[in-house]
Amino acid sequence: MNALIRLSTFLGNTFGIWVIIFAVLSFAVPGGFTWLAPYISLMLGIIMFGMGLTLKLKDFKQVITAPKEVITLVVAQYTIMPLIALGLVYLFQLPAEIAIGVILVGCSPGGTSSNVMTFLAKGNMALSVTATAVSTILAPVITPALTLLLASAWLPVSFSSMFISIIQIVLIPIALGVAVQYLLGTHVDKAVDVLPLISVVGIIGVVTAVVSTNVENIASTGLLIFAVVILHNLLGYLVGFLLGRLFRFDLKDSKTLSIEVGMQNSGLAATLAATHFSPIAAVPGAVFSVWHNISGSIIANWLSKLGKDEHVEETNSKESKVNTSET
Repeated sequence: MNALIRLSTFLGNTFGIWVIIFAVLSFAVPGGFTWLAPYISLMLGIIMFGMGLTLKLKDFKQVITAPKEVITLVVAQYTIMPLIALGLVYLFQLPAEIAIGVILVGCSPGGTSSNVMTFLAKGNMALSVTATAVSTILAPVITPALTLLLASAWLPVSFSSMFISIIQIVLIPIALGVAVQYLLGTHVDKAVDVLPLISVVGIIGVVTAVVSTNVENIASTGLLIFAVVILHNLLGYLVGFLLGRLFRFDLKDSKTLSIEVGMQNSGLAATLAATHFSPIAAVPGAVFSVWHNISGSIIANWLSKLGKDEHVEETNSKESKVNTSET
């Protein structure tokens, strides 16, 4: 079991690298991965069940103790990224299917990877976990409603069908995970230690399934989709961070806001796109899944260094005062 936990930790820490490797493999040898396509919803459901296993009632205490930060972050999640997505769709005059995929990414809740990146950035982990959980729980209503509002100009959007899909592949698995965690308590701790392994395998499965079934579409529109995805993601980080500073959040909360806004549950976006629209509509979500883990690692490393100078100056100032008082 310890070996499995060590493997899980290793894969979790090198998650972005594995996503890239398997994305390239599924593009080069699609025949080896297309069989995964029918299981996309199941794989995402397993990931959401794992998320539920990690949630406890205390994770939601931030809603009461720091409502301003939680509400701001969740509102930002569901306004900044959808509006940036819509702007990019018009700016690049994207085809209908790709436009739907980009908008779906923008309208999705926060991704679980954001919690890892917040930790690496030395942000507010409690706020990150709470915001991800709250935005995910709200997703069955908000995601289809925003998609209907923003994307129906390109293709017909069924609110009820998307609502049911999100309930089935997100809310029910999370609820089951929370129930199991509540009933079994400490008995699930070992299972939680292995969750990064399950999450990595699940997300890689979703990405490879989408990529392998869209090789021709990616080859013909890949550069355009990559450009849009990169801009979408980076603008999310930037606007999120600036919003935190504008609202006078402390540095840790501003880092968290930046990462939570910039990183989406793109696996859900890809699944909804493939299920309710067309295979090519799932490509932006798949590309986002690969890219935001690369950018997230880089951004988290940069953010982790912010505030160090202030901390050093504060420490030196305190030491100076102590020395002065001693003399």
